[in-house]
Amino acid sequence: MEPSISRSVEIAAPVEAVWALVTDLPGMGRFSPENAGGHWVAPATGPAAGAGFRGTNRNGRREWRTRVRVLTCEPGRRFTFDVRSPFGVRVSRWSYELAPAGDGCLLTEHWYRVGNWFIRRILGPRVTGRADRPGFNTHSIEHTLRAVKAHAEAVTQAA
Repeated sequence: MEPSISRSVEIAAPVEAVWALVTDLPGMGRFSPENAGGHWVAPATGPAAGAGFRGTNRNGRREWRTRVRVLTCEPGRRFTFDVRSPFGVRVSRWSYELAPAGDGCLLTEHWYRVGNWFIRRILGPRVTGRADRPGFNTHSIEHTLRAVKAHAEAVTQAA
């Protein structure tokens, strides 16, 4: 499956430090303009293939929950998860890839649009308040990558 949107950024921080940030789904709200965090679903306590997560997202006064299942968890390389509605309907797939680059690493974020026409045209816009999901996710990915970069580089410089 080809991603719908992909963006990359070079980060002057160790791969391990950036990995820890992008796999911390409960803390992702500090980087994302829409995600507000969530919690791992027992028995999961952190990122691992098969782990479940319950996410919360916000757009102004709108708030909605998601169900997440981690598909791929290759430390320092790739972290991929599927997102479903609370009713179990698959709506998207997200993936982060890391590779060594220069004095740090290259972080790439991918978004895969997988929802059916009903999710894309009716349910998604009504729940999220966003009619142009690809347009918003382009902005969201760029925002998230800038925020992860700024945080990782600030922590690395302070150490």
